[in-house]
Amino acid sequence: MNLFDVYPLNDITIVKGQGSYVWDDSNQKYLDLYGGHAVISIGHTHPRYVKRLEDQLHQLGFYSNSIKIPLQVQLAEKLGKVSGKQDYQLFLCNSGAEANENALKLASFYNGRKKIIAFKKAFHGRTSLAVAVTDNPNIVAPVNETDNVIFLPFNDEQALEQAFTEHEISSVIIEGIQGVGGINVASHTFLQTIRRLCNQHNAVFIADSVQCGYGRSGLFYSHDHSGVDADIYTMAKGMGNGFPVAGISIAPKFHAKHYMLGTTFGGNHLACAAALAVLEVIEEDGLMENAATIGDYLFEELKGLPHIREVRGKGLMIGIDLPEELKSVKKNLLFKHKIFTGEAKPNVIRLLPALNITKTEANIFLEALQKELHSVEVPA
Repeated sequence: MNLFDVYPLNDITIVKGQGSYVWDDSNQKYLDLYGGHAVISIGHTHPRYVKRLEDQLHQLGFYSNSIKIPLQVQLAEKLGKVSGKQDYQLFLCNSGAEANENALKLASFYNGRKKIIAFKKAFHGRTSLAVAVTDNPNIVAPVNETDNVIFLPFNDEQALEQAFTEHEISSVIIEGIQGVGGINVASHTFLQTIRRLCNQHNAVFIADSVQCGYGRSGLFYSHDHSGVDADIYTMAKGMGNGFPVAGISIAPKFHAKHYMLGTTFGGNHLACAAALAVLEVIEEDGLMENAATIGDYLFEELKGLPHIREVRGKGLMIGIDLPEELKSVKKNLLFKHKIFTGEAKPNVIRLLPALNITKTEANIFLEALQKELHSVEVPA
């Protein structure tokens, strides 16, 4: 049997990781500033994380949601404390797409409506409803097409107001910082307008925090920078530092009933152990503060480098927009300088490092990037 060939792969095999570094099968060391799509939040093989998982595996790896699982209660309590949403409720699942599916479904249960507002360049996942609210026709199959999704321009308050006058809206789903779309930050006033309109029309504000949440922006949810509370926060990626775990944080106004949501693997013992370790390290090591500090440092340094069109983002979710002449920079950073970064089309380098990255590691990247930016002449 062959693998179903859907991933364009770099010819690199990573076999070991520690902190912000990984090594390939030839023992070549790389600086990892991408963390496998913002997944590695507390560093590869963090000792606290490894011990939590090892200890749990020796006790019990899995049982379903047909019995009490105290680790889920511990996780909900810790997440409420660290995120500042202690009166919210937690539903656990397995992936970001699944989190968004459940959020959109819960919103529709709540108000009995169908219409969803999403935004241009949005990415919310690849499953049925999550992909329907994703602005990429190439990954939307005919069976996923629906008339229930309205795509609006990002950060366009007038278009948002108009949509609410023309449609009965069930929910608005928005990334506080668009990831795949190119590291585009939702403005404070735009998020505040979403909150106001959802209040006025009994619609549900869904904050997709799968990539931009979990402390990456310097606050727990990137939407927190706007000073508003969403009705539902979706999370995954950095939640488990590589272990598949996801969830939705649900405002008190939503009332659960048996069987309205469900999952086989969501909230299993190992997933909860991994997620608890992540939150413990984020809290005890001050990683949100570190994300803000190192992020500010990177922003200031990047603004002084030549040929960069724009630097976007917050904290340790950074997009470096380059001209076409520098489209090979990402490839050169990887193969010449041994630094993993991400990208967004056409020429945006995405930085999504572990939240405990150091200034020394940030400087290694800055020095390599500076060399690349000076290696090509760009017309003025």
